[in-house]
Amino acid sequence: MRPVTLLVLCLGLLFPTLAPAQDLRIGYVNMKEVLDNAPQVVTGRDKLDLEFRPRNDAIEDEEASAERLEQRLQRGDLDVDQRALVERDLRELRRSIKRQREDLRDELSFRRTEEVQRLEDQINLAVQDIAGEFGYDLVLSSPVVYANPALDITELILQRLREEHEADLLEQDLP
Repeated sequence: MRPVTLLVLCLGLLFPTLAPAQDLRIGYVNMKEVLDNAPQVVTGRDKLDLEFRPRNDAIEDEEASAERLEQRLQRGDLDVDQRALVERDLRELRRSIKRQREDLRDELSFRRTEEVQRLEDQINLAVQDIAGEFGYDLVLSSPVVYANPALDITELILQRLREEHEADLLEQDLP
């Protein structure tokens, strides 16, 4: 085949596939906004706050104790032996606080990830429902380099999640 004929043949095959692409409906979902504002996520955050608050409060109490020990050292009214004991207690307390903070941060991070993964399926189903209902052929989620704000369907997704959350709450109230 001659190169010109091959080029015409390739262009002929390419154009029919480009025509349907003009009707392609694309949507974009800002997942950060969904994960910040979906009522399921907010409820999960509140639940985690209640779960971890007692441990955080205990750490804050220990930090207050450490501050009192530090103030006692700064007064300078301790003899050498007492000062050594208070300094040792303060070092141990600070190490304990640091260890507890790290453990709390790690466990909280793990639990947050668990909560988000648990909700991921529900969010994906909401996106699929909206895509089907509104005729989207392709829905992208963040992060993307750029998405025209006209493509943003985040609010539709959040509205669907709000509706599902309200339905779940009503279900929980039923006997």
